[in-house]
Amino acid sequence: MRNHVFIVFLFTFYFHSHSAFPQLSRDQFIKLESALGDQSFFSGHLTGFMLYDLDSQRVLFEKNSQIRFIPASTTKYWTLFASLLVLQDSTQTLRYVTSGDTIKIWGSGDPTWKYKDFQQPDFQKLLSPYSVVVFSDANQVSPTFGYGWQWDDYYFDYSAERSSLPIYGNLVQVKKNGNRPEVFPALFQSTIRTTERPIKELERDFHNNTFAYNPATFLGKEEFIPFLTNPDLFVQLASRETGKKWIYSQDSLPENHQVLRGSSLFSILKEMMLESDNFLAEQLLFMVSDRLFGELDTERAIEYMLKTHLSDLPDQPKWVDGSGLSRHNLFTPRSMVAIFEKIYRILPEAQLSELLPTGGKTGTLKNNFQAAQPYIFAKTGTMSNNYSLVGLLKTKSGKTYCFAFMNSNYPYGASTVRKEVEKVMVMVRDML
Repeated sequence: MRNHVFIVFLFTFYFHSHSAFPQLSRDQFIKLESALGDQSFFSGHLTGFMLYDLDSQRVLFEKNSQIRFIPASTTKYWTLFASLLVLQDSTQTLRYVTSGDTIKIWGSGDPTWKYKDFQQPDFQKLLSPYSVVVFSDANQVSPTFGYGWQWDDYYFDYSAERSSLPIYGNLVQVKKNGNRPEVFPALFQSTIRTTERPIKELERDFHNNTFAYNPATFLGKEEFIPFLTNPDLFVQLASRETGKKWIYSQDSLPENHQVLRGSSLFSILKEMMLESDNFLAEQLLFMVSDRLFGELDTERAIEYMLKTHLSDLPDQPKWVDGSGLSRHNLFTPRSMVAIFEKIYRILPEAQLSELLPTGGKTGTLKNNFQAAQPYIFAKTGTMSNNYSLVGLLKTKSGKTYCFAFMNSNYPYGASTVRKEVEKVMVMVRDML
């Protein structure tokens, strides 16, 4: 009799404990296995997937979630997490000391000066009492290009250089006037030459800030081109912009100095996530390092985050930059879910929704995953032979799940993979 009662108790406990948490039914499991299995589109390349219930904190389904993939721009989740914890509510534009009519400045990585529509640092108020501005970049440890960036990205706007105090986003703006280009800042206009090479856009020389175009073939579709940063060029641009005399001197940052705080952080995070802005992501990690250590060292900032706030990850990532431009970045789908859950627990739902591209509506997903009722809220990561999607899925039953869907080593265009990913996500949306 006692044995019978005990068996009933075990059965009742098992039933209630398991029914209290969401699980895939047998048919649902088979559908996902089939969609991602050996006979599916995804059998032709490496695919990792995890579906996770944020409420119960349970994994509903996974495939190859322990394998590392090149994350491309989904790396920005990691930069977002570091920025939220370390920078909190605002940027830090620069550090400075004053003496008589001179102010000495060390940039802190703030990317907003004359870039897009961000709130501007109040340089007029800061500099008005001084006739001379001395600029130093001695606090910048990391180089202008990140580890593992592709060299032939140098003339595309998504690969602007990093610097301690950027101006214009370290980009030259190009406008077409007839069959010739006009550029801003105008300082670069005198460096433009014509060429007979069959090029369709204004192109910068790899080694210096000289530009060339072919009048017979010039299209003017590339609106921005990165310029090579250097201290002498920066002080010229800053002098023209502020009306003050700037000079360069590589002086070390003294221990006793003042700090100029900048603009609201949220607008920068939003632009980074919605438009996948690599420049903002890299500068954010610079600011994280500056806030932590008083120097701009991406590697040191990453090491700090991994050894402190991210020491509990299911898989040790290889994280090397802020944007995901590097092919040396490697993350597993389950670590992607882990970082997303950390962000999910930090941010109010309304703020998180503002940061995530929405399928068919906003950001990098504006033209994809379209539906009458948006169901994908996620960050994309696209690089040749690599496509990832990480974020939230809202199902027809009203539930919200976190997912990471990562693909590598496929021989066709990313649009082909994206369409197949969409089929799987629609299936999951409809069956849960």
